[in-house]
Amino acid sequence: MELFKKVNIFLELEQNIRRFYDLKTQTRWQTPDQLRILLDELVSWKSVTLTEGEREFPIKLQAKLQDLEYFGENPTYLELHDADMRRKFLTALYKHPDATETIVLISHFDTVNTEEYGDFEALATHPEELTKVWMENQAKLPHDVLEDLNTGEYLFGRGAMDMKMGLVLHMRLIEKASIEQWPINLLLLTVPDEEVNSSGMRCAVPTLLEIQKTHHLSFKLFLNSEPVFSINPKNHDFFIYSGTIGKILGAALFYGKETHAGEPLSGLTSPYIASFLTKEMEWNDSFVENVMGETTPLPLTLQQADLSLAYSTQTPYRSSALYNIFVMKRSASEVFDIYEQVANRAVQKLNQDYEEKCKRFNVNPIGKVKVVKYKDLLEYAMKKLGEAAIAEIKADIYYQDGLDDREKSLRIVDKLMIHCQELAPAIVILFAPPYYPAVNSSENELVKKCVDFVSETAMAKFHLPIKQVHYFNGICDLSYVNYEGTEEGWSAFEENTPVWMDTYSIPFPEMQQLNAPVLNVGPFGKDAHKRSERLHIKNAFEQTPILLEELIRMLMEE
Repeated sequence: MELFKKVNIFLELEQNIRRFYDLKTQTRWQTPDQLRILLDELVSWKSVTLTEGEREFPIKLQAKLQDLEYFGENPTYLELHDADMRRKFLTALYKHPDATETIVLISHFDTVNTEEYGDFEALATHPEELTKVWMENQAKLPHDVLEDLNTGEYLFGRGAMDMKMGLVLHMRLIEKASIEQWPINLLLLTVPDEEVNSSGMRCAVPTLLEIQKTHHLSFKLFLNSEPVFSINPKNHDFFIYSGTIGKILGAALFYGKETHAGEPLSGLTSPYIASFLTKEMEWNDSFVENVMGETTPLPLTLQQADLSLAYSTQTPYRSSALYNIFVMKRSASEVFDIYEQVANRAVQKLNQDYEEKCKRFNVNPIGKVKVVKYKDLLEYAMKKLGEAAIAEIKADIYYQDGLDDREKSLRIVDKLMIHCQELAPAIVILFAPPYYPAVNSSENELVKKCVDFVSETAMAKFHLPIKQVHYFNGICDLSYVNYEGTEEGWSAFEENTPVWMDTYSIPFPEMQQLNAPVLNVGPFGKDAHKRSERLHIKNAFEQTPILLEELIRMLMEE
């Protein structure tokens, strides 16, 4: 009987070893070739933001992940969740029975459009084929791109770099962790709409807290794998990012006085008013921040538009503008204070110039241009029109198809000013979505250890030098975790964003609860959002997978 038990134990052990060996040899996403095939498939699922392909992508991905034995045994750990506009985000949890510490793997699956590929647009989401076609059509590419193409070291295609390769790397980690039963939890989160409003990530924040509570998880690190951006075409440095830069949109409505083009001195055009603020905003170093040796890019104008819907000889008296402002340490309220100061300087110069013109042409001014904050305009309009009328104005604008949150914001202000023309001429200053708060974990002890470890591992295994960058230089979903700001810091955004809590919101209090540090380790590539978008093959399929795996293994022991 004792012998029989020993034989059974031996047979069971042999079966477990064989089963483990079979799993090891039947992996789907572990070798460079397997990863390359997976990337080609994911990129072929065209998922441009705000398209049907973006809606379908997470459903296809769920089916793909269901092939893993782990999710066959634990189907409730693989879920689709509602975002907005009929879009969904996906979570895939690998949970070790004895672990609470959890690494959250964050990615986005939407891409920008592909129309700039022209005749080759049909191949834009087929990296292997597109790369071959570019080899046969080299005259259509710039010199620096040709140099990379002819090395054979790059794979081209929309989303290959930004950022479906990051998702591929996370899928590899989930598969390997489930096979080898790593003593740590991994939560894969991939979302839509990072490229426009980050609504996927903003919707995911409360869900992360729910999953944390349901499964008794302790979030240790938020790990993104956005691509490493080269500084210039000749720069092949590899970076690791311990934070992400913030971005906010200053917006303005310019409301003048209409007149006939044949009587120009009887009115005041909005382009004339706008020119003064735009001149003050463009490249204004008052907004520049210097943190840890890094500097925010200068602000610039993203859009200027006349709000009239048709051509006429009536002079334009209602215009708008959007100004891009990057932040590192500053809150929305601090930025708005600077914005108001700049607007007041612009108006001072404007009024002086306008007064001189009136004297020169012997006309009476129609009035001095003033700066009005949206918050103050709304309060004024509320007293004049009543709450019901304001609600109706907003509802009418929200009902119009084809307007994004920026256009809705400006149209709301425009309608309010039409009802409050006694405030004109004026510049109404406001914020428009999206807002990406800056996040930085450079001083966090765990992140310091991670940066050192990845740098040392890269050099030891691949002779690959890595430089630390404190702020990722592109917008990133990490902006919506580990938020360290205060209610006072975001209050100006709430008060001066017309669509706030109607069609756009940010879960600031919930973001404060996701208080684990952030890190970005991703593959090297070039030219995101261009038709020459490309991914470095060796770094993506051979080096970065090992760096991420070794990083997670190190974190298991922390």
